[in-house]
Amino acid sequence: MRNPLKFIQEVKQEAFKVTWPTGKETIQGSLMVVAMATIAAIFFLLLDQILKFLLDIVLQVSI
Repeated sequence: MRNPLKFIQEVKQEAFKVTWPTGKETIQGSLMVVAMATIAAIFFLLLDQILKFLLDIVLQVSI
């Protein structure tokens, strides 16, 4: 990197080549992330409750 000005110009040129998402695409992506996180949270909550129930049964049988 000998010439910092040339480097900055090249970075600027590359930045103009980037296709940025539209507002609608950003909102859709955000909603998908929230939906998937909610589904994952519910799944792990149910899994945790089922495993807790099974563990309680095993501990009661062994007593």
